[in-house]
Amino acid sequence: MLRASGLVKSYRAPSGEPIPVLRGVDLTVKDGELVAVVGHSGSGKSTLLSVLGLLEDADAGEITYENVCVSVRSRSAKSRARGRWVGFVFQSFLLLPSLTALENVVLAARYTGRDRTEARRRAQVLLDELGVLERKDHYPQELSGGEQQRIAFCRAVLNDPPLLLADEPTGNLDDANGAVIFDALRRRARAGAAVVVVSHRPEAAMGATAVYRLRGGVLEA
Repeated sequence: MLRASGLVKSYRAPSGEPIPVLRGVDLTVKDGELVAVVGHSGSGKSTLLSVLGLLEDADAGEITYENVCVSVRSRSAKSRARGRWVGFVFQSFLLLPSLTALENVVLAARYTGRDRTEARRRAQVLLDELGVLERKDHYPQELSGGEQQRIAFCRAVLNDPPLLLADEPTGNLDDANGAVIFDALRRRARAGAAVVVVSHRPEAAMGATAVYRLRGGVLEA
């Protein structure tokens, strides 16, 4: 599903000096696999996920989804590729405060042109599976952090993306809510999705097909 080869990424320090973050990263994730990437804070895990998900451009290297090279596409074409192939779960939830929980989930349908009535039905099924259906008419500020992350997860998988990228998905959660999210990620992999999780928590490696450590800009098995 996902193949990355030779990914290089640097940022510029205020002095103008380049700060290398990724130094020739290679990664392959097949359908049904859950890959965990661990590493200390600041090691570049979030940057790696942003590059894999086409949110940021690599300085060099290539990314393919289902044998389609997407890293060379235009900005608008990359946006369409994300809508077709990728679901994101972020640490900070990124729910829109003006929308209810259900509306936040259904929002994902806008990017694929999915029928909104069918999307609402699917969203309610997902909310029920994650135990937050009774909160569907509540706004984010009325929800706990664990509830917000469950809703954000439902939004990420509404369109059944073949690739799911999770960036520290339990970083703001207690152990109980974190376990719910990790279990949901494993279920997506068992259902056939390719899942990549970056996290500093050891639970991320439980049930993973492969575990890598990002150190010095290089992925180590």
